[in-house]
Amino acid sequence: MRIGLRILLGYFLIVGLAAWFLLNVFVAQVKPGVRSTLEDTLVDTAHLLADVVADDVKAGKVNDSQILARIQNVARRHVDVQIDGLNKRSLNYRVYITDQQGRVTFDSSGKDVGQDYSLWNDVYLTLRGGYGARSTRGAGSDDTSAVMHVAAPIMDGERIIGVLTVAKPVSTVQPFVERSQRIILQRGAVLLALSLLIGVAFAWWLNRALRTLMVYIADVEAGRKATLPALGKNEIGTLGRALEAMRNKLEGKEYVEELMHTLAHELKSPIAAIQGSAELMQEDMPAAERQHFLGNILNQNLRQKQLIDKLLALIRVEKQQRLSAPEPVSLRELADQVRADVSARLLARGLTLDARIDKLIVKGDALLLRQAVGNLLDNAIDFSPAGAIITLRGEQMGDETVISVSDCGSGIPEFARERLFERFYSLPRPDGAKSTGLGLPFVREVMALHGGRVTVDNIEPHGVCAMLHLPIVLVS
Repeated sequence: MRIGLRILLGYFLIVGLAAWFLLNVFVAQVKPGVRSTLEDTLVDTAHLLADVVADDVKAGKVNDSQILARIQNVARRHVDVQIDGLNKRSLNYRVYITDQQGRVTFDSSGKDVGQDYSLWNDVYLTLRGGYGARSTRGAGSDDTSAVMHVAAPIMDGERIIGVLTVAKPVSTVQPFVERSQRIILQRGAVLLALSLLIGVAFAWWLNRALRTLMVYIADVEAGRKATLPALGKNEIGTLGRALEAMRNKLEGKEYVEELMHTLAHELKSPIAAIQGSAELMQEDMPAAERQHFLGNILNQNLRQKQLIDKLLALIRVEKQQRLSAPEPVSLRELADQVRADVSARLLARGLTLDARIDKLIVKGDALLLRQAVGNLLDNAIDFSPAGAIITLRGEQMGDETVISVSDCGSGIPEFARERLFERFYSLPRPDGAKSTGLGLPFVREVMALHGGRVTVDNIEPHGVCAMLHLPIVLVS
């Protein structure tokens, strides 16, 4: 499982558990909170009414009390009130008064006058100087059928002469409870959705950055041209830059060691030839022989120079990870430049260059492309018999621009096919000359910088065709 997906799932789990816990706490606290508010209001109301009716109760005028009559009338009043979006159509309360023995002397509902309420908690506790309240269900275990009763003492100085209880059904506040719970759940769901969206965005960003870094690492591991992508100034960017620095140090050390080993090996032969010729020239010999050995020294020295020059050019393109400033390059102009570069060698060998280039433009480095095509032509000239024709083509094939160089030589032996692009590996020329073995490796690196590839294969009836495949063709 990818790290981005693991982080996303972990984030979902944490956010989901936290949201579930918080929503449960909030929803669970709504009902007790509303009931506590209801009880607080009933306490205030009971004590207010108990003080208002105290004189009538003390005088024994409960049945003739105008105040109690009004309380009874108000209980039957119809109202039309909007409270926080909910309609209230009636006054849902009940008031009753008990004497010192707990017997009901007044009931706003008119149904329990004369009943003994002395054992009910609201009356029992209040008559004994405590806080009297109770909640009684009307239908078994149905919590919404409960009625809350809150009592207050009716005082005559310091003496309790009765109890006034205010009762209100819990069901009257249930719509407010349900509404609050619904709003909490809705907004909690929105918050959870937003949190998950943020988590998805973060996980996508992290996964994208890590995937970009992994592609770069895979290219480095495979030995392909790769430049460190822009990863920002965060921890992933720091990690990427650290990997790039480590890569440069390790590749640089390994590259130098390999280069020094191969260079020393390749220089042994021309140095030995120069040393041998120089030692022989110290002796007396005919002028013709001396001239022969002198020519050998000059040829071997030129070979060393070519080897070093081409090796330096190869090093530059091998260490270069991308083109710094690619620009449009006309293939016809490129062909004219390369023809001029090899014209002297063509004339000396009696060869003809047949160039047919379509009017195409590619994007890249003109100098590197010129050197790459020049290397292919140098190989074609070396292996072509005198008087032969070398063909140079530039054409569009599908979504690629293909530059091909074909000769009429003897072709590539089977044993050499797998080693053509090895550094310092070369086949002997028909005239016995030896190449540096750096031309094709250079061409391959140039193609890699251009996002292309190079192929070399035999053609019928005889000869070799080398092809440069360049992507992103612009037709003018």
